[in-house]
Amino acid sequence: MAMGMDVYGKKPTDEVGEYFRRNVWGWHPLWDMCEDLFPELAGKVEYAHSNDGDGLNAVDSEALGNELHKAVIDGRIAEWIGERNEIVANLPMEECSICDATGIRTDEIGREAGQHDKALSPEQAIVLGREFGWCNGCDGKGWKEPFATWYGVEVNDAIAWAGFLRSCGGFEIC
Repeated sequence: MAMGMDVYGKKPTDEVGEYFRRNVWGWHPLWDMCEDLFPELAGKVEYAHSNDGDGLNAVDSEALGNELHKAVIDGRIAEWIGERNEIVANLPMEECSICDATGIRTDEIGREAGQHDKALSPEQAIVLGREFGWCNGCDGKGWKEPFATWYGVEVNDAIAWAGFLRSCGGFEIC
């Protein structure tokens, strides 16, 4: 998976429409928003979550930008973000796959790094109920925040994306 999405305007009408970039943590929820709120336009991009050069033509890009702009103004974007954030905040914790939910990393990498017998701080020992053994994947707890919490989007992201879309003359995600 690519670490970021570089989106290039095909025939930009100004500097704003030349280039748009988001790291994967910001791009995926931004595009999910477009798919949820504007499926008829966003659905035309088959590979939006990859760097395969997919995108929209000028007419559809401008239409998506206009729809996003309207949704920012009427509050649908903020509402979508709020609902997404609430869903993510209420996801259950995930078991750590690095330590098999034990809190102690015992695989070859963990042993080489001394994590399997690492002395814990007094504060960690009280919380974890042991004095030794740690995992860098979960800070020794055996569980961690869900992967979805790594991703985020804000209204300002939608505003910037709408501005790009309205002046890019079509785009390609690279």
